[in-house]
Amino acid sequence: MACIYPAPSQDKETLYPYLKDQIQSFIEGEDNWVANCANIAGAIGFLVNDLNWAGFYLYNGNELVLGPFWGKPAVTRIEMGKGVCGTAASNREAILVPDVHQFPGHIACDLFSNSEIVLPIIKNQELIGVLDIDSPEIDRFDEADKQYLSELIDYFVDCINWPDPKSL
Repeated sequence: MACIYPAPSQDKETLYPYLKDQIQSFIEGEDNWVANCANIAGAIGFLVNDLNWAGFYLYNGNELVLGPFWGKPAVTRIEMGKGVCGTAASNREAILVPDVHQFPGHIACDLFSNSEIVLPIIKNQELIGVLDIDSPEIDRFDEADKQYLSELIDYFVDCINWPDPKSL
């Protein structure tokens, strides 16, 4: 198992490749999805500045169920189409929310969250869930974050032995 060190820079062209390398070192050779998702969420939370939550919601065939995360306790179940996570999952597209207080139907888990990015996780045309990342900063995320995080998902979606949705 590798040790994780602080990111050498928060410059996105440096940060995100470093984050991918760190994640790769933790999940390489590990097939337990809980351990892998926990390390991914932890690495994101530790390495990326100005975050207060990073984690997974997994699709059980009916709704999103809380998975491994870094941060404060969160809502356990989210209906499809509800809140930022349910909307991203239902539409199967990433959503950047500069100010969560302006998003209709936002589900507040942490009163300190002000912006959010949610990216769907899809494998073989099937929805697995979403990666949800929150920040206390307004307008924290941009298109560069969306692009780099999408590439990160493309990498780890095939590396993780995802659970059977009926087991969630």
